Amino acid sequence: MKSIMFGIGLAGIGLAVAFALLRTENRKENDAMNSLMVIVPYKYEGLWVFDDAAVGLSKEPFIAGIDTLIDKATASIPDAQHGFRAIFSGTQFPGANFKLEWRRAESGGNWYYSPEFNQEGWLCPALFKYFKSAPAEIYVKVEPRNEG
Repeated sequence: MKSIMFGIGLAGIGLAVAFALLRTENRKENDAMNSLMVIVPYKYEGLWVFDDAAVGLSKEPFIAGIDTLIDKATASIPDAQHGFRAIFSGTQFPGANFKLEWRRAESGGNWYYSPEFNQEGWLCPALFKYFKSAPAEIYVKVEPRNEG
């Protein structure tokens, strides 16, 4: 009887350790995603693109309406075509001056709506380099690169 109880106790401890390791691994995975991300879009061959070596992207283009939204959002930033800073997050943060609202998935990417510009734009699957799933809202702050 003691050996059965000992075996059940060991199994319980094993499950507890496995669960704790799983929670730790999930926490590490969640911690790997920043709350605020930064990219520096610029114009290349007439397209808005950005590089992010940390996630393996080079000259990743913005297309299908997002390019037009960037034109509008950066209209007051001098020399934006040579690069501007875009800080973004799935949660609201101080200084965010634009919001994108999720509308629908399509072609591996996601359509978002900008209430500020009353326009939709498509974000390609590179979105998942920054978010595990398409967030309901994306908050963005655009600013000149040399600011702050």
